[in-house]
Amino acid sequence: MSETIPLHSSIVALVSLAAGIAAKHPSMGLCQVQRLRSLGVSEDHIQTAVEIARHIRDEAAQKLDTAFDEQFSGAPVVEAGGACCTPTASGQACC
Repeated sequence: MSETIPLHSSIVALVSLAAGIAAKHPSMGLCQVQRLRSLGVSEDHIQTAVEIARHIRDEAAQKLDTAFDEQFSGAPVVEAGGACCTPTASGQACC
């Protein structure tokens, strides 16, 4: 039986930060930002995680609004394109 190696605490904090932002959690991930800084994670890496999380959150909201508008107008809901997501404003891939 193989033993699972736990994720590094910086990875856990990045995932938690991104999930909190994407989920619109009221704590806004500020605790995780402090933890990441104390672990020596670069500001660029933290900003990238924040950018990706905000992009996913905003894209999800836009898709929900579009689906609602299509249902409301009686138009059929059609999934556009084939990509799972679009890049962030800076061109960072989010999937």
